[in-house]
Amino acid sequence: MPEHHTNNPIGKTWRGWGHGLLGVLIFSGSLPATRVAVGGFTPLFLTASRAVIAAGLGAALLALLRQKRPARGDLAPLAVVALGVVVGFPLLTALALRHITSARSIVFIGLLPLATALFGLLGAHDRPKPAFWLFSGVGSVLVAGFALARSDGADLTGDGLMLGAILLCGLGYAEGARLSRRLGGWQVISWALVLAAPAMAVLALATLPDSWAGIGLPAWAGLGYVSVFSMLVGFVFWYRGLALGGIAGVGQLQLLQPFFGLALAGLLLGEPVEGAMVAVAAGVVLCVVAAKRFA
Repeated sequence: MPEHHTNNPIGKTWRGWGHGLLGVLIFSGSLPATRVAVGGFTPLFLTASRAVIAAGLGAALLALLRQKRPARGDLAPLAVVALGVVVGFPLLTALALRHITSARSIVFIGLLPLATALFGLLGAHDRPKPAFWLFSGVGSVLVAGFALARSDGADLTGDGLMLGAILLCGLGYAEGARLSRRLGGWQVISWALVLAAPAMAVLALATLPDSWAGIGLPAWAGLGYVSVFSMLVGFVFWYRGLALGGIAGVGQLQLLQPFFGLALAGLLLGEPVEGAMVAVAAGVVLCVVAAKRFA
């Protein structure tokens, strides 16, 4: 439910960071799971089907808990959320993972805090101090440098698709965070999913696989993860965290996601995890802590 008034702003901020961290941990498995899923499904069907499955779960929650429908003025912002996190990010990342490895795609996620904060500023809600931008920029440069160091043979098409995905996701995060202050975190993503469901259902039917026989268990498991956790459960924690702790501040936790994701990619997909990753991760953690101080 929407956040009530509190007389303990420090406790509210730390709760926001705790919720945000749980969201980041859940999202960290999204790209490895998507990488596995596109081995059995096309990007269009994967995007549509995960949205339809998550919309069914979200609609059930909304009905079970008798949530009030959004006001007419909330429909346009909900459409922006749907464009960013229900359609844009899942589709562009699925397409990107046809060109680049999950490890390479994951490091681009480190740019999400800047994208989220920038769209938050455009909404005139957050005004971080200049030092916030300094540490945020340093953290993003570390992530970008890490990506460039692993750029041998990289496909620029995949990189471009990932950058587009980051921009759309940042837009969806910022808009969803603003709405969650009024509607509640899980309600925002649930209503966005419901809003997009009719179009996604049509797309899913239009892109059904010609045969189900060749689709292995890993692809089904990947579809299940991105449908339930990436599309719904993660957002419950993430939007709650952004609403409690601030878009620009809590958004910096996204700088940690590449390294959680790389660890999962190494464990689940057998991709090598280099020692340099540990050093860069330590630097990014310091940037996140410093950025939080000045957010």
